Amino acid sequence: MPLYEHVMIARQDLSNSQAEALIEHFGSVLADNDGKLLENEYWGVKTMAYKINKNRKGHYAFLRTDAPVAAIQEMERLMRLHDDVMRVLTIKVDAHEEGPSVQMQKREERGERRERR
Repeated sequence: MPLYEHVMIARQDLSNSQAEALIEHFGSVLADNDGKLLENEYWGVKTMAYKINKNRKGHYAFLRTDAPVAAIQEMERLMRLHDDVMRVLTIKVDAHEEGPSVQMQKREERGERRERR
């Protein structure tokens, strides 16, 4: 099955447990449609570059999935209909990277930046 990565932004007025319950809910939607939620990361509340629906901040979550196209389409459809979800980004990848995402890594583990000119 194809591999996907999703980033979801939920409203800022949700509690942390409600945001994590959203992740579990969408994982169960995938499971109902013969897909698997391989890994999820809750990144916490972060400030956005611009307002979305009058919100300046949002709960960010990162999901790694292994699911057929129909399951992904159903999950995205339900995410867009859900009142608490503001934005969704889905990317098809060839392989999932091992370990935590760059967002969750400590600054020392990320590697060196290139020099600025």
